Amino acid sequence: MRVSGVFLAGDSSLAIDKCGWLSGARRLATPNCSPRPPGEAVSLLVIHSISLPPGSYGGGYIERFFCNALEAGEHPYFATIAQLQVSAHFLIARSGELTQFVSCLERAWHAGKSRFGGRENCNDFSIGIELEGTDTDAYTDHQYRALAAVTHALMAAFPQLGAGSIVGHSDIAPQRKTDPGAGFDWHRYRASLAQTVTEKHKSGL
Repeated sequence: MRVSGVFLAGDSSLAIDKCGWLSGARRLATPNCSPRPPGEAVSLLVIHSISLPPGSYGGGYIERFFCNALEAGEHPYFATIAQLQVSAHFLIARSGELTQFVSCLERAWHAGKSRFGGRENCNDFSIGIELEGTDTDAYTDHQYRALAAVTHALMAAFPQLGAGSIVGHSDIAPQRKTDPGAGFDWHRYRASLAQTVTEKHKSGL
């Protein structure tokens, strides 16, 4: 179910298709991606946060940034990042609106130099989800609902992705990154995942 661009947790219509795209999400393909190593399976989910300009929301700047269309002259901060080529698989806006930039079957360029479970280069085996936000601002109810719904769709599509392999960017690059920060309520997120699983079990889904 989608209400005013907001995806609700437990939405059974959300599913990853055979090409790696999430049904119902706005698709905005970026060239900032590459093939996964042969035989590599998705086994990690990385939660990020981003706001452009820093601390500001809306305006479409994140989407432009991920698609190499950010104008350096629009804001002083943009001049420092406009030349970068980065991306994530998904962006969840403050409204809960969901945009997908890269097929889940491909590498998005979101993790950078990173390590998880003794393995380097987390982009090879991970999905990256960006939440529009900062380290300190509370994320919205809409974002938590959408994030839970997307997470369940990903877990259904990729059996090696489990609750123990969902981390923040700060967990895989602790010397460089702090997101999603103290503003992200991990307990609430994990509880919402467990609640949705329980509801599906009771309904026989």
